[in-house]
Amino acid sequence: MTKIKTVYSNKYTAQTSTASMRKLGLVAEEARKLGFAELIEPRDCDIVARLRMLHAPEYVDAFVEGRDGWLASSQGWDWTPEIRDGVLEINKGQLTAAAIALEEGIAANVAQGFHHAPYGSGSGYCTFNGLALVAQEHPDRSIVVLDCDEHGGNGTEDFIEILPNLSQVTIHGQSFGCQGSEKSVCVNLASVTDDFTPYREALELAFEKIDGWEPDLVIYQAGADPHVDDPLGSVGLTTDQMRTRDRLVFDGLRDRKIPVLFVLAGGYQEPIREKLMPLHVNTFEEAFRSFVRFSPDKRDPRDALPHRGSNSDSTIHKLAG
Repeated sequence: MTKIKTVYSNKYTAQTSTASMRKLGLVAEEARKLGFAELIEPRDCDIVARLRMLHAPEYVDAFVEGRDGWLASSQGWDWTPEIRDGVLEINKGQLTAAAIALEEGIAANVAQGFHHAPYGSGSGYCTFNGLALVAQEHPDRSIVVLDCDEHGGNGTEDFIEILPNLSQVTIHGQSFGCQGSEKSVCVNLASVTDDFTPYREALELAFEKIDGWEPDLVIYQAGADPHVDDPLGSVGLTTDQMRTRDRLVFDGLRDRKIPVLFVLAGGYQEPIREKLMPLHVNTFEEAFRSFVRFSPDKRDPRDALPHRGSNSDSTIHKLAG
């Protein structure tokens, strides 16, 4: 592996009132230009049929056809054909990237919101729940979402009640309606700008759950909205702390040999190129460092997270070979 296979189409980028879909092309091109990403087009499939199996068919039809006013725009933007085409292509890309990750160990989809979308509508700039879509596509695989967005994965929580192979840990500053359950572990954090310890401990808890669930695939929601300068954020991660978050996640999954698909999730700073794009590209850089350029000799043991079955003096589990 020389680059991370990254699914993206020019159809992804659409004019939205938030940066959600406007940022996607900039991030994809920068990650490609810096050598972190190999861009791949989504594989074609009957995505509408799959979405009608996942969500309420009347909601899917309203969005695809641009009718029934509120329902078609329930994610938070006024409906346009451009947004519809982008959302459908993004969900094709989600299935493509999941298949690549299961086969090769890591992949990315340059995608925005999924996790707020419940069964019957959109919500919070999320139209369809592409996290649950992967679980539906692979019913014989255990799928875990590690959601590190500013806002809790309330829509995913709805689908956990429907799809027995889906679980999540959501680490957030704002619950967004997340209630928590045995398979939906919610960690609500106050600002960690002055002390990253609570976030590190939340990730340790997340990996305890991941170790117990033994997933076939983890989908990492690498939100940029927990950043200290994000207008919708409260967790208050600095840029360096966000890098640490990403490094801990990618190293922890690599050491456990658990395939990972990562997506961009939230992030609302403007201007995009100067403020938001670098945060998302940093996530690509940390994934690249962990999975493509991993060198055990350069690993700082202090960055290791506990692994099930290990003691506190032996937390690093190197990949064989």
